[in-house]
Amino acid sequence: MTIRNLDPCFRPRSVAIVGASARVGSVGSIVLNNVLGGGFGGTVLPVNPKYDSIGSLPCFRSASELPETPDLAVIATPPSTVPNVVAELAAKGCRAAVVITAGVGSKDGLRQQMLDAARPTLMRIVGPNTIGAISPWVGLNASFAPTNPTPGGIALVSQSGAMVSTMVDWAATEGVGFSQLISLGDMADVDVGDCLNWLALDKHTKAILLYLESVPEARKFMSAARAASRVKPVIALKPGRHEAAAKAAMTHTGSLAGSDIVIDAAFRRAGVIRVNSIEELFYAAEVTSHFPALVRGRVGIVTNGGGAGVLAVDDLLDRGGELAQIGQATIDVLNESLPPTWSHTNPVDIIGDAPPERYKAAIEAVAADPEVDVILAMNCPTALASPFEAASATARTTENGLVNGKPLIACWLGEALAEPARAMLRQAKVVTADTPAAAARAVSFLTEWSTLRSRIQRVPGTLATQPGNSGTIDAILRTAGAENRRVLTEPEAKSVLRAAGVPCPEIAVAKTPDEVEDFAADMLQRESAVVVKLYSLTMTHKSDVGGVVLNLGTAAAARAAAEQIADRVRAVDPEALDGFVVQPMVRRPRAHELLIGLTTDAVFGPVVMFGAGGTAVEVVRDTSTGLVPVDDVLAADMIDATRISRLMAGYRDRPGVDRRAVIDAIVATARLAVDHPAIIGADINPLLADETGAVALDARIEIDPARIDWPAPNPTLSVRPYPAGWEKAARLATQEFQIRPIMPADAQLYPRFLARVTAEDMRLRFLVPTRTLSAETLVRLSQLDYDRDIAFVALDQAEELAGIVRYNADPDREAAEFGLLVRSDLQGLGLGTVLMQTLIGYARANGLKRLVGSVLRENRNMLDIAERMGFRPAPGTAVNDVIEVRLDLDGSI
Repeated sequence: MTIRNLDPCFRPRSVAIVGASARVGSVGSIVLNNVLGGGFGGTVLPVNPKYDSIGSLPCFRSASELPETPDLAVIATPPSTVPNVVAELAAKGCRAAVVITAGVGSKDGLRQQMLDAARPTLMRIVGPNTIGAISPWVGLNASFAPTNPTPGGIALVSQSGAMVSTMVDWAATEGVGFSQLISLGDMADVDVGDCLNWLALDKHTKAILLYLESVPEARKFMSAARAASRVKPVIALKPGRHEAAAKAAMTHTGSLAGSDIVIDAAFRRAGVIRVNSIEELFYAAEVTSHFPALVRGRVGIVTNGGGAGVLAVDDLLDRGGELAQIGQATIDVLNESLPPTWSHTNPVDIIGDAPPERYKAAIEAVAADPEVDVILAMNCPTALASPFEAASATARTTENGLVNGKPLIACWLGEALAEPARAMLRQAKVVTADTPAAAARAVSFLTEWSTLRSRIQRVPGTLATQPGNSGTIDAILRTAGAENRRVLTEPEAKSVLRAAGVPCPEIAVAKTPDEVEDFAADMLQRESAVVVKLYSLTMTHKSDVGGVVLNLGTAAAARAAAEQIADRVRAVDPEALDGFVVQPMVRRPRAHELLIGLTTDAVFGPVVMFGAGGTAVEVVRDTSTGLVPVDDVLAADMIDATRISRLMAGYRDRPGVDRRAVIDAIVATARLAVDHPAIIGADINPLLADETGAVALDARIEIDPARIDWPAPNPTLSVRPYPAGWEKAARLATQEFQIRPIMPADAQLYPRFLARVTAEDMRLRFLVPTRTLSAETLVRLSQLDYDRDIAFVALDQAEELAGIVRYNADPDREAAEFGLLVRSDLQGLGLGTVLMQTLIGYARANGLKRLVGSVLRENRNMLDIAERMGFRPAPGTAVNDVIEVRLDLDGSI
C-alpha cells in the first residue's frame, strides 16, 4: 500500500501506548516515560488492564475503551495478544500501529492474524520487533532508545533496532538532528519502499540513511529509491558483502554474480550511495545534515604537517576525489601571511609551529580561491602550538560550518590533545573527521549524490527496444522444455543468440566422426581451419574433459579430433556423448576474449554481466553487473567499470575494439531475459571483439522449463522495461502518427517541439507563462521507470514530436495527475483525443482508480477533450480559475 496512512504513523497528533506500565524497567514503562519526557504535544493514552492510572494519566483497560481514536498506537504486549489488540484498534478507527513486541511469528500464525485484523480498515503496521516510534519534529519518542533525538534533516530507516539506538546515542554527541527514525523490525507490512516513498515527499527530510539486512519487493524498492534519490541523497549500509555465491551455478555468470554484487548494481541503478561501515554511515549523516550536495568537489587542504597532507591526498584520490589547483593569486596572498618555507602548493603546509592566526589566514585565503569547492583543515599535535587554539581559530572562519560559502571539514589527528579541539569544532557546527581517510570519505559524500543523480538522468543515444526473432527463440525453448532439459545445447544456444542479434560463427552438428569429416571438408573450402567440439545434452563445460580441439586444417584431422574427444568423454561419462560440433576457426589475433552473461538473482531478478572472458574468468574476476533491462548508456557503464575496458580502448599498435558492437551484444543479451522469462542463465564466453566487430565463439544458456509459458515482459524484473506493447499507428485527416511510450532519447526531440508551441499554449499547459524548459527538466520528463509514471509521444511522419501526454501516479497507485500538450500547428486534428484515450487505457491496465488534472478555466480545448473522455469537475473547483477534472477509471467512456 506504500504511503497510505503513514502520515498518522510518522506525524501523529495522538498516541496510544498499549502495554504502558508503571513497573520500573519494563518496556511499557520506558516507552511511556520517553513519550512524556520527549515534549510530545499531542494526546497520550496509556492502555493496560492492570491500572486505572499511571502517574497523572488515566489508563484504559483496552483499546476498545479509549475515549478517542488515536492517530498511532504503540504496542508492547505479549505476542499472543497482538492480533486482538490490532483488531480492537482497527475497529476504533486507528490508522497505524508500531509493534514493539518480538515473537509475532509466521510459524504460529500470529503474524498473519495480525495482518488480517488490520486489513479491513487499511491500518498500517510497522514491525513487529521494533524499537518503537520516534518522530522528533512532533516531539515523539515512543521507544526504548537511550536519549531523545533532536529535530533535524536526517531520516534513518533501519531493519535493526540496535542500529537506531546507536545512531541516536551518536547523534547526541555530534549534534546531529533527525527528521524521522524508523525501526522497521520484521516488516510484516510497512517496508523500506514504503518509507522511501513517504520520506521523499517529507519537507523536513534532507537526506535518507538506510540500514538494510534484506530488500523485500525489489520493484517497489527500486521505484521508490530512484524517485527519492532524484530529490535528496539516499545512503545505504547493507551488511553481508562476503556472502558466498551459489556453488551449484551452472554458468560462469551464476558463480560470479553473488548477491552482494547485485545489491551494488541495484543501488547504482537507483542512485543510492552505498557505505560499508557504521563509521561511514555516521559521517554520511553528519556531512549531509550540514551541507548541500556539490556538483564538483575540488579540495583545498590546509595542514600543519606535510605528511598528513600527503596521506589526505592519497585517500582523496583513492576515493575518486579531486585536488584543487590553487591559483597564483591565492599563492601571493598566502606568501604574505605564511613563512617562506611553506609548501607553495596544495596541500598548503603552514609548518608545524603554526599559530592560530596562521590557520585563520590560510583557511580564508584557500576558501577565496575560485578553484576550491571544499576546504579540509588538518592538525597534527606538536609541542610548538596548541591544537585547541588552532581549532578555535578555524571555527572563527566559519558560519554554520561554511567558509566563504564553502564546506569546511576538520581533521584533528591524535587523541588526548585532539578530542577537546574536535568537541569545540563540533559545537561550532564544523564537521570533523578523526583520520585523513575519514575526511576523504566525508568529502566524497558531498559529490557522490550529484554524480549518481546525473548518471540516472543521462540520455542514451539509442534504445534497443525491438525484439529479435522471438518466434525462432520460442520454438527452441519449447523444444528443450518439452524434453525437460535445463541447458540448451551449444547449437541451440547460438541459434538463440543469432536470433537475438548477437553474431555467431557458422555451426554444424555431426553425430559421428565420419560426419565431422564431411562437414569439415565443406567448411574448409571457405575457411582456413575448423574447430571440433563435444556436443552433449548433459555435459555443459566441454573444456573440462578436453572436449574442444582447435585449429584443424584438414578434414582428416577433424575426424581424428572427434575420435579423441569421444574417447576422453567415454572415459568420464559414456552417456554424455551425443555428437560433435564443427565450426570455423575464427582467427582474430588482435581480439580480446570477453564475457557476457545472464543470471537470475533471488531478489532483483535477471541481471546481466560483462567482463574479461576465457577459461579463467572465476580467477581473474574482472566483471561488472547491471540489472536488466539495460540501454546503451548502462551497457557502456558496465564496460567502463572493468579493467579490460582499458585494453579494449587500444594500446601501442593494437587498435581499440568496436565498442558499439560490444554494447549491442550486451543490450541484446539482456533483452533475452526481458522477452523470454524461461531463460534464467547464460554465458557468452568468449565473445571475441576487435576493431572489426564482435562474435560469440561459445555460448551456454540455462532455462527453467516451468517458465516456458510465462508472458513477456519477465514478471521477475525489478526494473520495469519499456512497454513496447503499447506502440500503435494513428491516421488523422491526411497525416500518419506513431503513438508510443516515451524513451529517454526523446529528450533531444523536445527543443524543436517546444519551438513550435506558442507561448499561449505553453501557459495553458503549465498554468504559468514559460517558453523553455531546462535540460535537467527535459531529461526528467523523458526518463521514466514506467512503473509509477508514463508518457506517450506522438511522432509525425518526419519522426518529429507532435504531441505528448503523461501521468504521474501517487505511490499508492490510487490516482495519477495527467498533462497533455499538442504542437500548436497540429491542433484540431484529434491528436489530443487519441493520446488521452491511450493514456486512459494504460492507466486502467495498470490498476489506477482515478485520473485527475488541473485545467485553466480558459483552456476550452482541454476541457472539451476531458468532457468527451468522461472527466467531470471536482466539487468546489468550478468557481476557480483552475478547474480540477477527475475520471473514475472504474467507469466507461
